[in-house]
Amino acid sequence: MAVSRLTTTELTQEMFSEEMIITMAESFKALADPTRLRILALLFEGERGVGDLADHLEVSQSAVSHQLRILRSLDIVRYRKDGREVFYDLADDHVRDILTRTLEHIIFD
Repeated sequence: MAVSRLTTTELTQEMFSEEMIITMAESFKALADPTRLRILALLFEGERGVGDLADHLEVSQSAVSHQLRILRSLDIVRYRKDGREVFYDLADDHVRDILTRTLEHIIFD
């Protein structure tokens, strides 16, 4: 869907098709992993290389790459290559909003 923002009045029961529910569940499942959330927290600050993420998380580059593949497959992160190095960033402002709203929900509710 090419809509950037939906208001609660625009959300209809038809939008919550079985396919959409499954896709949403897959995204929430990916976000439920603490390591992936740590990666997203680091990417919240901006683009980072796989090696930099691994150093910050104190895990192997292979382990970080595995988690990033999952996030990339769900369009939660995007990547670009510069020679042999791969850099990752949050896919878009929607992902940033999900992280921000979740923090707000925990802190203020």
